[in-house]
Amino acid sequence: MNFNIIHIEETDSTNRWLKECHKGVDPIVTWAEYQTAGKGCGSNSWESERGKNLTFSMLIHPEEIPANEQFRITEITSVALCETLGKYLDEKVEIKWPNDIYVGDKKICGMLIENQLQGSKIKSCVIGIGLNVNQQQFMSDAPNPVSIFQLTGKETDREHLLNDFLSAFEETYNSKTTCFTYRERLFRRGKDGLYRDKTSCFTATLSDVLPDGRLVLQDKNGQQRLYAFKEVQFII
Repeated sequence: MNFNIIHIEETDSTNRWLKECHKGVDPIVTWAEYQTAGKGCGSNSWESERGKNLTFSMLIHPEEIPANEQFRITEITSVALCETLGKYLDEKVEIKWPNDIYVGDKKICGMLIENQLQGSKIKSCVIGIGLNVNQQQFMSDAPNPVSIFQLTGKETDREHLLNDFLSAFEETYNSKTTCFTYRERLFRRGKDGLYRDKTSCFTATLSDVLPDGRLVLQDKNGQQRLYAFKEVQFII
């Protein structure tokens, strides 16, 4: 993929900018120095100091991926982020289901994926990514953010980091083993952890993620519990 990169100073959301303002050649990346209304999944917001982090969105047309396999895009993007950050950090980089990127018990990156479906195909896909790079202090009430700078004590060239990610994205997009790597990288995989669903808090072991993206937990009674996105919360 030869991404056309557009670097802009400010927008409310790079996802919205790509969907409403882009008129050029695909695939394309819009990278903003500052987002006034950066969004995560659901109602989550994203704190990012101007000029310190990577807040960008990608527009692709993955028509070869069937609509009923769209979770593959989450797998591809998450693995590419882990592979990229692994070049900059000594610590283990993991994926907190479905698509938050964690170092230890702290969140370094989040994403928002918006697919436009046409019948059984994915007509277009906008992938918005917020990656904490050079921010030294976080002021919002987000419980556990961390940046590359906080972990290494050094500033990182953001353009170089973006290009590293785009190369990793192309590699994972074309790899036949990305789904397996995604599961190997899962935060808490094979370990006990505390979770909360709509009825209770409980301890369970994270055992798998199904191809459709549902999380598989096994509770203390040996019972399997299946959860779709937003149906269960990790207690960190």
